[in-house]
Amino acid sequence: MPRFSHRFGNFPVYPLAHIPGRKRELLQRGVDVIDLGAGDADLAPPPRAVEALQRAAATPALGRYGFGLGYVPYREAISAWMHQRFGASFDPLAEVVPLVGSKEGLAHVAFAFLGPGDVAVIPEPAYQAYLGGTLLADATPHVYPLRPRTNFLIELEELPADVRARTRVVYLNYPNNPTTAIAPRDYLERVVAFCRTHDILLVFDNAYSELAFDGYVPPSIFEIDGARDVALEFHSLSKTYNMTGWRSGWAVGNAQLVGALSKVKTFVDTGTYMGIQAAGVAAIESWAEFVPGNTAVFRERRDAAVAAFRDAGFDAQAPQATMYLWIPLPEGVPSKAFADRLMEEEGVIVMPGSGFGAGGEGFFRISFIVSPDRLRDAAVRAGRQLARMRVPSRV
Repeated sequence: MPRFSHRFGNFPVYPLAHIPGRKRELLQRGVDVIDLGAGDADLAPPPRAVEALQRAAATPALGRYGFGLGYVPYREAISAWMHQRFGASFDPLAEVVPLVGSKEGLAHVAFAFLGPGDVAVIPEPAYQAYLGGTLLADATPHVYPLRPRTNFLIELEELPADVRARTRVVYLNYPNNPTTAIAPRDYLERVVAFCRTHDILLVFDNAYSELAFDGYVPPSIFEIDGARDVALEFHSLSKTYNMTGWRSGWAVGNAQLVGALSKVKTFVDTGTYMGIQAAGVAAIESWAEFVPGNTAVFRERRDAAVAAFRDAGFDAQAPQATMYLWIPLPEGVPSKAFADRLMEEEGVIVMPGSGFGAGGEGFFRISFIVSPDRLRDAAVRAGRQLARMRVPSRV
């Protein structure tokens, strides 16, 4: 039997890995499954994107290798949107890199900036691509627990001196998955200043920049003075345009930082299908007409989910951004046991906080990705499960 690498041995179980198979088994048994696990909405992409893909499929030239350059109008559309949305200008050829979904870029960027002995500061709970890239680069993750104490923000000044001296990368994600936290501007200013002082790459995952409510407008890290010296920002078509399976995103930053990620990618992929990049152009160009209505649907679902889970006995808070609720569990109710039993006994799939790392224990995440009626049904079932598991209080 061939021996696995030490890197492979360091990987935890991916939090969503077992769910598709188990969901299929439950459906085959006739269980009415409500899946609130992945951030994968049941909504349609922009019609213009679908039409563009149909046209592209009949264009043989778009079916050839895109390589790193990809479909140039896609780069140009990204550059134009970043300027329109955030006021940040990027050279489409030198300061934009198309990605096969932002996930692969978030993992692969570690290969360019980390190695043995280096540290990446990783929030916990967090999107597992941050940890995966760090481990594959043979670097050391320093986990920073996101807790209410700091409003779910990483406070870099709290890093131990020996960790700070070896830190080469900091991963940040605001609006945050899974905690739904948002980052105030003064916080981002402190982070950029810290990274500039210590020559640290700031990897800013901005996948939820367009999924915000109640007048909140998430910023780009490039709205902060000095960020161009140290930051790469990652975006995706997945959440903004309901295009999760299309696997298309991008990173922007100064030419040297973008060039490093681009060089890594020349060795690991040959680019997203250019037909999807052409559809990406259509999606981005539909931003002003599509996103407000799409966000309104999510806002309705958010409000329904918050009310329903509160009625079911949970402390559900309304987030200002993302498609999630991050819900605390009573003491004595482990998140994995709760999620497993909720799936098996009630047919509702949620993400246990511990699935995002030990720092997520004590919470579970739901995605408000189905209709309000289904969210209300899921909340009733979750309340029943909680009642069965709640530890009786002692007098």
